[in-house]
Amino acid sequence: MLRLSNLADYGVLVMTTAARATETGGLTSASQIAGLSAIPAPTVAKLLGQLARAGLLTSQRGVAGGFALARPARSISLADIVEAIDGPIALTHCGTPGADCDLSGHCTVRPHWAPVNAAVRAALSAVSLADIAPEAHGAPHPVSAQRLPSQAPADRRSNPEAIA
Repeated sequence: MLRLSNLADYGVLVMTTAARATETGGLTSASQIAGLSAIPAPTVAKLLGQLARAGLLTSQRGVAGGFALARPARSISLADIVEAIDGPIALTHCGTPGADCDLSGHCTVRPHWAPVNAAVRAALSAVSLADIAPEAHGAPHPVSAQRLPSQAPADRRSNPEAIA
């Protein structure tokens, strides 16, 4: 099974939490993100530093300081976040640029990893932070925005609580 590292997974969660917490244009602190995400504060601090160094977050020091998205959530992809934490996206060691192994001289599979890695990166690039944290920018969640037949609107005449 292919999996992201725990830190990359947590990095996505930190970014979605930051996006939601800073939707009004304000800043959010590492402790606020830790509290909202349930990720330990030291891990959040480490991730915030990496994400800021990668240009995905901005930071401001001081009592009123904190973190904010460096650009709109719509322009930050999952690939950006994963690469900020784990480095270049590659399924195998030999698929990374400059990697070498004992079999590289006669390996017939190595040349085929580049398009596979590109496809995985393209898939992650196609999903934006706004797509996975839609509440952060007033957009309805793609699944909850669709009404399924079993989720018909409540009849306002027979259900007084449904009246808004």
